[in-house]
Order: sequence, then C-alpha cells, then structure tokens
Amino acid sequence: MNWKILLLIVFLPMKWAIPVHAQHFDKHVTETINAWHIHGVSRTLSASSEVLPVAVPVGMLAYGALKSDKTIMKDAVYIGTTVIEAIAVSYGMKHLTDRQRPYMKYPEIIHPHGGHTDSSSFPSNHTATAFSLATSLSLTYPKWYVIAPSAAWACGVGISRINQGLHYPTDVVAGAAIGVGCAFLNVYVNRWLNKVLFKP
Repeated sequence: MNWKILLLIVFLPMKWAIPVHAQHFDKHVTETINAWHIHGVSRTLSASSEVLPVAVPVGMLAYGALKSDKTIMKDAVYIGTTVIEAIAVSYGMKHLTDRQRPYMKYPEIIHPHGGHTDSSSFPSNHTATAFSLATSLSLTYPKWYVIAPSAAWACGVGISRINQGLHYPTDVVAGAAIGVGCAFLNVYVNRWLNKVLFKP
C-alpha cells in the first residue's frame, strides 16, 4: 500500500476526532465545575478581576508620584501597560472568534450564575486580565508572598468563570496564556517606554 494513502487513512480521521474530543472534554469539565456550590465566591473573584488590575497600578502610580519614587512609578507603568495589552489582545481575539457561551450552547446542563452576555466565549478576558496582573506583579516583586497569593487569585478567577457557566476550560487556558505572555513581552516594551517617560 502506498505510504501516502496509509497516512491519509490513519491521520485524516484525527482532523475531526481531535476537535470533537476537545469539545467533549470542555463540555464535561464545564458541567462539573458549574455544579460546584461556590457561586457567591465565584462572583466575588470575578468582580475582583475588574477592579484590582486597575486599582493596583493606579494606586502604585499615585504613591510613587507622592513619594517622588521613580522606581515604583516605573513598576506601576509596567504593570498597568501589561494589563492594558492583555485586555486589548483578548478583546481582539473575541472579535475574531464566535464561540457560544457554555450556558447558551448547553442550557439544559450548564447554568449561568454570573449574569448573561452574548459576546464570544473565547478567550476569557477576565482570566487574561487576572494573569497579566499576577504575572507582572510576580516578575516585579519575585517574592513567595507576592507570587503565591497572586497565582492563587488568578487561578481562582479562571475557575470562577467556568463555575459561572460563562467560559470553557480552553477559554480560561487561552486567557491565562495571553496574560502571562503579555507580562513577559512587556518587560522588553517597557525598557523603551521607561526611557521615554522617565528621562534621566
């Protein structure tokens, strides 16, 4: 048998099997986490990802300006611009995709516990924002007492979005990757930005 035909027979079904399997995994995990009775905690965590990513860099910038501390101001700009980048990337990707929210696609088994929205499910913007803050804080202040709670909070935000029936695990993983990626990329962007904003 020709090896090209053999490859087609073996791998062509995988083209459809892998997405179907991934979709089944997404549905099953979302259904399981959505059933956890932690909806009050989830709403709080979800709401915090809209407040803390703004409050932390703004607070740091204000404190740095008050104390005339350029180091803190530079850190604030790095963290703030990382969050802005993550929001821009995640919202941009939402406009390029059209993935229905879990509670809309599977209303019989997945229930909304955090409001209703018809925007694309992929990726999770809340998770991207949370991980951008957590990672940029951890890179700026690499101490265990910064890294551990930051990571725990960001992971909690991701789980809360699934628990609320608003996102699939793959949405959350993609959001986390965006947040972490923006934090690392922004280290280099801010070297240039600091020269512009904080001239010696």
